[in-house]
This record gives sequence, structure tokens and C-alpha cells, in this order.
Amino acid sequence: MPTLGLGTWENTDPEACRDAVATALEMGYRHVDTAQIYGNEAEVGDGIERAAVDREDVFLATKVWIDNLAPEDVRRTTEESLDRLGVDAVDLMYVHWPAREYDPEATLNAFNELYDDGLIERIGVSNFEPEQVAEAIEISDAPIFANQVELHPLLQQPELREACAEHDVEVVAYSPLARGQVFDVPELSEIAEKHDASEAQVSLAWLREKGVTAIPKATSEAHIRDNWESLALELDDEDVATIDAIDREDRRVDPGFAPWN
Repeated sequence: MPTLGLGTWENTDPEACRDAVATALEMGYRHVDTAQIYGNEAEVGDGIERAAVDREDVFLATKVWIDNLAPEDVRRTTEESLDRLGVDAVDLMYVHWPAREYDPEATLNAFNELYDDGLIERIGVSNFEPEQVAEAIEISDAPIFANQVELHPLLQQPELREACAEHDVEVVAYSPLARGQVFDVPELSEIAEKHDASEAQVSLAWLREKGVTAIPKATSEAHIRDNWESLALELDDEDVATIDAIDREDRRVDPGFAPWN
């Protein structure tokens, strides 16, 4: 799984979504993330097809929404997602939230059937707390590959990262720029100035230092490129320690059905 991907949450303008995906892939991105609830799987698929990049070179992830987590709905809606995306299989399919129709055994068994049938290459979970990750691992015959959660310098989640590391579960960060809040953090601005970089690049470089894959949403070519150029930024130990010491917990995605509520 490439350590930097393109997120598409709230990218609901069809042509902008197609353009963003194609632009990112032609720039060098090889990881694209979407979800059933985003309403843009078809446009993501169009963008992949539009880009001069082979499908097998793209790591494509989507997610089954919480209303669709009953076993019969998992298969039906996954097949619908594949049809919209224009692919035979996705590289990673997530349980979007452990909520509403989520039943650990029934849902994960349905995901295992998709895995066995070759419709999905990997099983992921999203917004799972450590105990739910451990439960999913115990239930699932196929490996739990990743846990996608909100993670950024203002919500560092060290306990969750440690728990996932203990289980060899990759961590994928959504909203890695805290939905724009990282631009107003003095510590990040100072580090950005030091390296002639942006606060976004500093945040993404910090996540990479922590072994976390980031999927920042971007629609303009300028933002897509700025995020991509974070791969060239090397933070020193002092930079990392400064970010580690930021004493804030600013969760930007907090629905009532979240497992921590």
C-alpha cells in the first residue's frame, strides 16, 4: 500500500472528482481512497480510466457503509461498488464504521467470503477502537490489513497506533490535515518555515515518520502537488519531537454513532 494516497471524501462535483483522480495518478500517486457513502465511486473509476496508468498499478480502496453491513447487503453493495468503479476487484475494502448494521461475526464472515471469492484483495476496518480491532482479528480468518482513522498532529492517537502495530495492522490516516486546522498551528508553521515547506507537507511527513499512510483529500492540482511533494520532506528528530509534544486533541469527525461516544 503506497504511503500517500488521494482521499475523495466530500469530492462530490463529478468532473472535479474525475480530474483530481486522473491528475493525482499522472503526478505519481498510486493509492486512491473512496467509499460507498461518498457518492463518487463512478467518478473515481472514470478518473482511473482517464489516467495514463495501468489499473494493476493503482491501489484502490473503498468502504461498505453502515447501513449495508448485514451479510446479504455486504455482497450486494460490494458488487455494486465494483460495477461503479469499473473493476473486477478492489485492493482494500473497509468496514466503514462499527455501527448500525455491524455485527462482528456476521459482517466479517461476509467480508471473508468476498475475500475468498476474489472480489476484494484485503480486508480493512475503519474508525475501530483497539478492542474492536482485536475482536475483528480474532473473528476473521483472513487478515485484517488496515484500520483507517482520523489521525493528524492535533489527534495523534498513540494508544491506537501502538495497538495496531502489535497486531501488524496498518494505520491509514483520514483528515490528515485536520480539515485545514494544521495551517493554524504555530509549531507546524515554524517547522514549515525552517524547511521552506507548507504546514500540510510537515503534517504528512510527520505521519510518514510514524509509519502511517495518509490519504489527504485534494481537488486542485496545486494542493494535489503540494501534498505529493511532502514525500521529499525529511523531518529531523527535533521536528518530530516538537510535533509529538503538541498537547491538543481536536477531533474533526465525531458522529453520534462513533464507538468512542
